[in-house]
Amino acid sequence: MASPPASSSGLRRLLSGDGLPESEGLPRWIAPLPTWLENVGLRLAWVVVAINLLGTAFGFWYYGFHPLPLSDPLITWQFATEPVVMWPFVPDSPMATLFIALAFASWKLGRPNEYLAALAFFGCWKLGLWTPYVLTVFADAFLSTTWGPLYAFLFVSHLAMVVEAFVLHRVFEFPTRAVAVALAWYGFNDIVDYFVPIVGDPHHTAFPLADSAVVAGTTALQLAAAGAVTLTFLATFFAFATRVEKEKLRIA
Repeated sequence: MASPPASSSGLRRLLSGDGLPESEGLPRWIAPLPTWLENVGLRLAWVVVAINLLGTAFGFWYYGFHPLPLSDPLITWQFATEPVVMWPFVPDSPMATLFIALAFASWKLGRPNEYLAALAFFGCWKLGLWTPYVLTVFADAFLSTTWGPLYAFLFVSHLAMVVEAFVLHRVFEFPTRAVAVALAWYGFNDIVDYFVPIVGDPHHTAFPLADSAVVAGTTALQLAAAGAVTLTFLATFFAFATRVEKEKLRIA
C-alpha cells in the first residue's frame, strides 16, 4: 500500500495533538476554539512568538517610536505628547503582543510563566476586542483619517489576538496570584487612561476625536472607557472561570 504524500502527513501532524498538552474538555464558552486550531497554535508556537514580536515592533512604531524612516524624529506622534514617566501605560496593544510572545516562549523553553500568561490573556482579550470596538463606534472619524488597508489590518489583527488568548488554557493554569497581577496592571491602565491620569491628560490610545466629542448621546471618552472597563471585568471573569473549570475537571 502506498504511503500518504509527505504534504498530507505533515498536515495531519500539524493538526494533531500528538505530543502536545491534552485538551481538557473545558466548556465551549470558555474554550471556543476547535481543538485542531489550538494544536496548530501550539505546534507553531515559535512562529506565533515571531509574529507577535513583529507586531510589538510595529505597535511601538505606530505609537511614535520611529527609528525608521531616518527622516522622522525618533519620538513622534503620541509618545511625543505624553510625559515620559507614563510611556509604559500608552502602547497597550504592543505590550499585549509582547506579553503573549514571552508567555509562549517561556512555555517552549520549558519554563512556563503564569504571570506572563495572565498578562497575555488579559491584554490580548481586552485590546483584541477594544480596538475593533472603537474602530466600529468611531468608524466615520477613523475612516476619514486612516488609510483603508491600515484600518482593515488593525481590525483583523486585533481580533487575531483574541484567538491567541484562547490557546493559553492548554498550557497555563491561571492561578489566583497571576490573575491578580494582571488585573492590577490592566485595572491601573484603565484608571490612568480614562479617570485619573496622574500626570498630564488621560493616557488612552489616541483616536481621531476630541475626548469631549459627543457620540451617541455621550462623549467619545466615556464610550471608549465603557468598552475598556467592561473588557477588563470580562477578562477577569474568563480567567477565573478557566481556573475553576480546570479544578472541577480534576476533582471529577
